[in-house]
Amino acid sequence: MSRWLKAGLPLLFFLVIAWFLLKGLDRNPREIPSPLINRAAPVAVLEALPRLDDRAQAIAFKDLIGQVWLLNVWGSWCSGCQIEHPLLNRLAAEKLIPIVGLAWKDAPAQSHEWLSRLGDPYTMVVMDLQGKAAIEWGVYGAPETFLIDKNNKVRYKHVGPLSLEIIDKELRPLIASLKQ
Repeated sequence: MSRWLKAGLPLLFFLVIAWFLLKGLDRNPREIPSPLINRAAPVAVLEALPRLDDRAQAIAFKDLIGQVWLLNVWGSWCSGCQIEHPLLNRLAAEKLIPIVGLAWKDAPAQSHEWLSRLGDPYTMVVMDLQGKAAIEWGVYGAPETFLIDKNNKVRYKHVGPLSLEIIDKELRPLIASLKQ
């Protein structure tokens, strides 16, 4: 092997790695791409969290087809979920859109305690005790929120706690356009 080739290979290797590292600086770490965008939402059969109050489970997943709806992944152990929960309560009070809660790796007793203490914005709560549904949805961590259209396609994903700004500037306009 020539002397130039021996010297050039490490340099080439270094340049390739440097290019990938520099390319990564252009990315927003809060934007985590979802392979589900514009694809059908997973329809895993999940057990509903039994209601403690007289309110019956309002809907099933199959009942959501034909509607625009939100899936909010949360857990009673999640500090970010506490931050966004008052906003979900407010959004639910407006009756703008059905909100389905996915209690991720959360014991039913803890989920009940959380909802009774902080309020229940969800039309339906399903349990994902093993985390299998979260894998199907491509969840990185709680909280995460997905917007699903009338044709059961995922149109939006937000990683992290929702804020009033995200709801007003991103979700509301998208919901309005999808409801037409």
